[in-house]
Amino acid sequence: MTSSVIFAPILPEWVIAGLAVLVLAGLGLAVWRGLSGWAYRAGAGVAILAALLGPSYQQEERTPLSDIVLIVEDQSASQKLGARAEATAQAAETLVARLAARPNTEVHRVSVPDAPENGGTLAMTALAQAVAEVPQGRIAGVILLSDGRVHDAERAPDLPAPAHLLHSGRTDDWDRRLRIDNAPAFAILGEEVRLTLTVTDEGAAPEGVTTVPLDISVDGAEPRRFEVPLGESITLPLKLPHGGRNVLEFSTPRDPGELTDRNNTALVQINGVRDRLSVLLVSGQPHPGTRTWRNLLKSDSSVDLVHFTILRPPDKQDGVPVRELSLIAFPTRELFLEKVDDFDLIIFDRYRRRGILPTVYLENIRQYVENGGAVLFAAGPDFAGAESIYRGPFEAIVPARPTARVVEEGYLPKVTDLGQRHPVTAGLEQEFAGHWGRWLRQVEVTQSSGDVVMSGAGDRPLLLLDRVGEGRVALLTSDHAWLWGRGFEGGGPQLELLRRLAHWMMKEPELEEEALWAEATGQQMRVIRRSLSAEVGPVTITMPSGMVVERDLEEVSPGRFETLFDGPDIGLYRLENGEQSAVIGLGPAAPVEFEQTIASAEALQPMIDATRGGVRAIEDGVPEIREVRAGRPAAGRGWIGITPRGAYETQSVRQMALLPPWLVLMLVSGMILAGWLREGRR
Repeated sequence: MTSSVIFAPILPEWVIAGLAVLVLAGLGLAVWRGLSGWAYRAGAGVAILAALLGPSYQQEERTPLSDIVLIVEDQSASQKLGARAEATAQAAETLVARLAARPNTEVHRVSVPDAPENGGTLAMTALAQAVAEVPQGRIAGVILLSDGRVHDAERAPDLPAPAHLLHSGRTDDWDRRLRIDNAPAFAILGEEVRLTLTVTDEGAAPEGVTTVPLDISVDGAEPRRFEVPLGESITLPLKLPHGGRNVLEFSTPRDPGELTDRNNTALVQINGVRDRLSVLLVSGQPHPGTRTWRNLLKSDSSVDLVHFTILRPPDKQDGVPVRELSLIAFPTRELFLEKVDDFDLIIFDRYRRRGILPTVYLENIRQYVENGGAVLFAAGPDFAGAESIYRGPFEAIVPARPTARVVEEGYLPKVTDLGQRHPVTAGLEQEFAGHWGRWLRQVEVTQSSGDVVMSGAGDRPLLLLDRVGEGRVALLTSDHAWLWGRGFEGGGPQLELLRRLAHWMMKEPELEEEALWAEATGQQMRVIRRSLSAEVGPVTITMPSGMVVERDLEEVSPGRFETLFDGPDIGLYRLENGEQSAVIGLGPAAPVEFEQTIASAEALQPMIDATRGGVRAIEDGVPEIREVRAGRPAAGRGWIGITPRGAYETQSVRQMALLPPWLVLMLVSGMILAGWLREGRR
């Protein structure tokens, strides 16, 4: 039970103050004139002013509330290094026991796990939430058990009591860290890309170490080892081996004394792109389809096109002197003999042998294909005749033999069952809503190798694709693809078909018919297998820890198989299915929790200093707990302080007026009467 006098003014305070000034002025006048009753009149004025202030006697029945001490326990990944987790848990239990033994003290424990999506340690967010859930008037102190490496220090709340950090670090802790300072997202094939990295030692690292080994692996291949200086920024010149995604892994072996090797590895994923694609278009007899090829290739700004057109064959006699046909001699030898390997794709559009290109040139092109080049034959009636380009060195690489018959009838091109699975023609029937126009001519051939992905009149092969040695060959047995571009009978997906065909021949990764890759979303990956086979076996997934699991692949569309896999760890995953293999990185190889592992109070020091708290190491022992007054230093040698708040809860309140109206009336009347009588007797 507590008692106090409270005031509830009847009039505004400035009005009461004005009345007090008038009362004082009247008393001063009475004293100056020597009136004998001034004391009684002063008593009446004071009684009136006191009544206007509304004094009351208040009694409260209070129940004292306990002080609350918040213990924030960091249980993130960096706290599991070495013996940190065990030391932190023991320190927390000791503190809880000591605080529980104190009278009128309550302990609230707050656990801080790893934040999702590599968010790090969000200890201040957890502390702010805990502070918001309890009355601030009861918070007597905050004790954080952590390594101090928090990633939301800017969210630290305003605390009404001392905050302390008991860090889990040890004086002999040290760690080696590999950091990528600069890595491009894209790089041009064949050109050097410069990547910058640094290997540093932090903490109580061994002395005398100047160089460390560095392993570099591309797409999970056997790594190559180099010696690099320690603590210096290193610029590495690299060339990407292939187009598409290239996964580069950089790692340095773990030293037996360091805290962890989770930050000894860095993954970089760089997309390899071609700078320019060189295409040689060889046109024989001019026809409307020639313009189609030119439009397709010239519309792509990344394609350098060289167009070789035969406008005047040797058998044409028009009397025009040869020296007047061209300003310069066409560099035939240079194109077909010396520079042929510089082209990514060669297209023969209705070309037939007329003695312009010697056999040695054609033989050189055949070797170019076997060594990794690509040739596309767009055949017309010339392919079926005696001057067919098939007859000669190309017979060994063309996937079909002409029968010398040309089919002159209308037909609808169709995608074969195999073509439904091939990336060049898969889903092509959905273009133009399936309303395709007819083609009117086709060369009859007999398939000798390769895959038939489209058929024409009488189910004859229309588009054949084949691999020869390291290169690729395509044969289109009709010269009427241009009818689709002209909108004949509704047209068709001409540009899409020819674009896919050209890019498949130039080995674009997204058009490989046998491929395995994965797409990552957070810690989940979608494994995708593309194959011409009707069935594929399970995919084998090797996790960063070395554990191997298998997942069955489900066919989601013709030739495309998928499965979802949630990766438990952050790092490099290796995928294998038959002869296909791939790698993918889930999250950074070094999560944010392991970027800095040496315990430090730097991030939390502003909050601790603002509350006059302290920083202590758990390895030095759990400090004693003392009571300190608000605003006083709250930490010393071997102890930390909490501030008792004296909070209470009011159960009931009783009030009684000190000057009831009848009493005020009597006092004022009596004082005025006494003053009048006193002055009258005088």
